[in-house]
Amino acid sequence: MKKILLLFMVMFTVQTAYSQVLMTLIFGDLLNSDELEFGLEGGGNFSAISGLETKKYFSDWNLGFYFDILLKKNKPWYINTGVLVKSRVGAGKLTENDLALLADTVWNTPGTYNQKINYFLVPIQIKYRKKHFYGEGGLMAGLMYKAWVEYNSDLPGYTSVIKDFNKEMVNRIDIGAMVGTGYRFKGRTGWTVGVRYYQGFVDVYKDIPKTKNRSFFLKVDIPIGRGPKAQAKQAARKKEKEAKKATKEKQQEK
Repeated sequence: MKKILLLFMVMFTVQTAYSQVLMTLIFGDLLNSDELEFGLEGGGNFSAISGLETKKYFSDWNLGFYFDILLKKNKPWYINTGVLVKSRVGAGKLTENDLALLADTVWNTPGTYNQKINYFLVPIQIKYRKKHFYGEGGLMAGLMYKAWVEYNSDLPGYTSVIKDFNKEMVNRIDIGAMVGTGYRFKGRTGWTVGVRYYQGFVDVYKDIPKTKNRSFFLKVDIPIGRGPKAQAKQAARKKEKEAKKATKEKQQEK
């Protein structure tokens, strides 16, 4: 029960990416067990929006935490979930037709325009591990909280960044399918590196059909609370708990 309460507290009461990381570091050794692996997840993504004229990908980085929940003891099947609390997707180098479609301002000086959208992303997948390799597949949902077209001036010796916020044009909820694979380094404390592909089902823009998010994610998973010190702390807590239980049972017998 204590682990479940901590799990919900971490997932639903922390408000910022930095706080999420802090909570992960504090409670990692409490949440990790033989049935549950908990840790930090970070990396980069390369995203585009279908239905726009531009075919250029937009790149950014992401950060969050993950859970691998064992479905059955001694079996290699897991449920993978978590939250990417800092994640930005979009489309790169919008064309003049794209800007007209989005009713965005076109500036007189040359430059590049990128659509940027911030989401909280929550994957729910089935993961299968085979020795050091794994495969996964399932769904991912996104909650949009900020969106804008960003203009960057290309004039030599002159820097200009202008944000034209268009959150009202973007659907708040995104959902789609995701598949991935990766490699887990040797040992219980080993890191995991992997790649994922996401294809959205929902139109990105409310009034522009056939605009779907698609992204490649490169990620690194770092288990928290799996090192020797954390394992020793877990063993000490378990021993203390068993001692208290034995003392209580003796008192009840009297």
